[in-house]
Amino acid sequence: MIALNRLPKSAFLFCLAIVCLLFISCAKDPSGARVDSCEGCHTSYAQLQLVYTPDTAAPAGGCGGDAPHYEPYDRVFMGGQGYDAFKESGHYKIGCTGCHNGKDKTADKTKAHGGDFLAHPSSSYHTKCNACHQTITDHFKTSIHNGFGQKRKVTMRSGLSGPDDFDKLPAHQIEGYTNNCATCHGTCGNCHVVRPALGGGGLANGHAFTKKPDMVSVCVTCHSSRGGHAYMGVASGTQADVHLKKAGFKCMDCHSGSELHGSGEKVIQRYAYKELPKCDKCHSGKQNSNMYHSVHYDDFNCQVCHSQNYNNCGSCHVHGEGARIPSYMDYKIAMNPIPDIKTGFKFSLVRRTLAAPDNWEKFGVSQYANFDIFPTYNFTTPHNILRWTVRTQVAEGASCSANCHIRNEGGILVNKKNFLFKENLLDWEKGATNKIAVDDKLPASWFR
Repeated sequence: MIALNRLPKSAFLFCLAIVCLLFISCAKDPSGARVDSCEGCHTSYAQLQLVYTPDTAAPAGGCGGDAPHYEPYDRVFMGGQGYDAFKESGHYKIGCTGCHNGKDKTADKTKAHGGDFLAHPSSSYHTKCNACHQTITDHFKTSIHNGFGQKRKVTMRSGLSGPDDFDKLPAHQIEGYTNNCATCHGTCGNCHVVRPALGGGGLANGHAFTKKPDMVSVCVTCHSSRGGHAYMGVASGTQADVHLKKAGFKCMDCHSGSELHGSGEKVIQRYAYKELPKCDKCHSGKQNSNMYHSVHYDDFNCQVCHSQNYNNCGSCHVHGEGARIPSYMDYKIAMNPIPDIKTGFKFSLVRRTLAAPDNWEKFGVSQYANFDIFPTYNFTTPHNILRWTVRTQVAEGASCSANCHIRNEGGILVNKKNFLFKENLLDWEKGATNKIAVDDKLPASWFR
């Protein structure tokens, strides 16, 4: 090692200049732009390509299929119109480390991302977002989007009492939930800043904060097979929901921010939220508007008549083989599974769920302790509404019940497929679901 203090002055100054040049060059990208700050690095595409860390985990996947792939440097690049909008926002004034922690004013990636660095600040929404959005953050813990209802079912099937006991589950099961279920059930940033994990993850629009998320790139990305695709008529043999086709409604025309963020109310499941949209809010006074409503308004939910076939699947190994009952289109009427919540009718549409006794086998839980506490078919309100469907539009001269009521024609029970019977259930489903099957609940005259 050279002792610089023993060099001639000219040589010392020369060495010092070299050190300075090396420091400056390390703080610049290949084009010469400064990168010795959070903003400098993340607005330099070339620098991000130089220093990025390759992915080590498999990309997210789910009911909507595999997520599109974005390179790690694409996911964290701040640029374009979105970045310009971000610079004009109040969030920009907070500063990078105000949300992400870490260290600013350095070209060293390790130092910048060291300590208590947060890649996704809204994972700590209760502290990071709370100062400006306190009402939302106070309520979010019990919101639909935070997975409150889903956690409740996982917890109670595991033999505990409810969602407040979720943290008492085995660590590996919580890990399984976080790595799988939570790829959709996320926090603030998943809707307002980045693409959802199932959409490829990463900054959606140059770090701009979008107050009203885009329906297709955000809502439908997560609510794909059971919501968005039904609403848009993507499934074979279906049409777009009349609310989209005729009125052009987007998700948030019906689903308000207070519903999506949570109201602070602890409810036993999502259909118990008071903020959920109701058909009669727009379609009031329909009880006696026509013969069909007069006869059946108190018998079942609106979707029984106005829904098309909808997507089902079931029996999912979390982080294993996926759904062992692959996606299929179906339509099933059962006894109302939640009559204490959705009151006023005996029958409703139901949808097969992903529940199976060994859901968590890959995470160290061989069998749920109390699987039968919930049916394997849920109350459902498909977003695929039409005024006239294959069950309500009958041939000229036919009875209005021709496509929905069961009738015996030479020993063949026509329209039986519309209903959920015990014989439709797998052996391990029966203990949980027999109680909502329609056996012995329909008019005896239908079977003669």
